[in-house]
Amino acid sequence: MASRPLAGAHGDSASQFLTDSFQRGLAHWNRERLQPSFPATDWQKTLERDTRMLRLEGGFVEELRGEVDAAAAQAPTDPEGFIAWFEALKQTGPGQGDPLFPWIAEDATRSQIRWFFEQEAAGEAGFDDLVAMTQIKLPVQAKLELARNYWDEMGRGNPKGMHGPMLDQLVETMEVTPVIENTVWESLALANAMTAMAMNRRYAWHSVGALGVIELTAPGRSAATAAGLRRIGLSDRERRYFDLHAVLDVKHSEDWNREALLPLVREDPRRATAIAEGALIRLRCGERCFDRYRSLLWN
Repeated sequence: MASRPLAGAHGDSASQFLTDSFQRGLAHWNRERLQPSFPATDWQKTLERDTRMLRLEGGFVEELRGEVDAAAAQAPTDPEGFIAWFEALKQTGPGQGDPLFPWIAEDATRSQIRWFFEQEAAGEAGFDDLVAMTQIKLPVQAKLELARNYWDEMGRGNPKGMHGPMLDQLVETMEVTPVIENTVWESLALANAMTAMAMNRRYAWHSVGALGVIELTAPGRSAATAAGLRRIGLSDRERRYFDLHAVLDVKHSEDWNREALLPLVREDPRRATAIAEGALIRLRCGERCFDRYRSLLWN
């Protein structure tokens, strides 16, 4: 699958959305709107701002859709054919087999791994929250699969097993400060795209595809990152987040494809194209990240 040219340090000159300023502004807005808060007297002013941001967010997602719609239209719409196409993305999708990850496993220095991890942590949209938002009003079988996935993310009720805090602990161990201001726009764009698809119900099927392709493709990247962390001296406990996802997401992917994607497409074949678009958007955003990381780390 052909890739778009790599955007420059400040974004793609042909796009108003693929820029530092837009993605940072969108990231700050997402952080604010998702934060639990209290009623305010100026809520109408906030609503006006949110309406403007929602239009911009929609334009951003539609531009991403435009990048992948031709490829997504080639996905079969029969259930079994679609699953075969979807699973093949592990080998053929954008960003798969990127040389960044063998390099992290085998050659990157501690400071290089720290920078890479800081970018990834800052661009983490929170898989558990994305699943929770996506499952709203889904058909029963898919909803149950997303619920099982969410329960795993929650450590099955054990705080020590929750995935989010595991990542937070690794942030402390690596002594990094993942903040929006220090994060490349490509990483922010990935998180912003995932948030947009999960938050807006018109992109619900896209979100199902984007989340499913994370489960499909994450194990190899997680294993390489875990190998790099092991090489620079982190203990089994310290690198648990990546060791866990290198193994657990294999089963998560199998379950997601069988229990969510298959019945959803069987019930309505039109969903196949939307799910495919979401998966390709996620992979394309990831590919942009990998390209940018290499351009900075390999200089």
